[in-house]
Amino acid sequence: MTRKILQPEGWPRPKGYANGIAASGRMIFTAGVVGWNEDEKFTAADMAGQFRQALVNTRAILAEGGAEPRDIVRMTCFVTDKREYLDSQKEIGAAWREIFGAAFPCMALVQVVALVEDEAKIEIETTAVVS
Repeated sequence: MTRKILQPEGWPRPKGYANGIAASGRMIFTAGVVGWNEDEKFTAADMAGQFRQALVNTRAILAEGGAEPRDIVRMTCFVTDKREYLDSQKEIGAAWREIFGAAFPCMALVQVVALVEDEAKIEIETTAVVS
């Protein structure tokens, strides 16, 4: 895979994500991944716990396609409560570093009214590119 971070000259460096990535290779996409376990049961009621589980789930799905966290080029996160997400950033960041390490893809975060799973507080779609 070829991969290049797109950072326009003079722009401040983003913290925890990339403004853009150019990549070529085999693409892997995930569906919207929520923070439940392999039995489709929510074991955490809070944003940080569900975010952590969604990352674990995403990593497992990507591994099935031969991808690692460093291959992630884009993530879109849908949350039901922006304030809870912001208040949980320390715990979410710790989970990210534990599960994904220093992978910093292009990211978007969108607050939504609800997700299909009533207990879900977060849903993440991911795109990875591998050679």
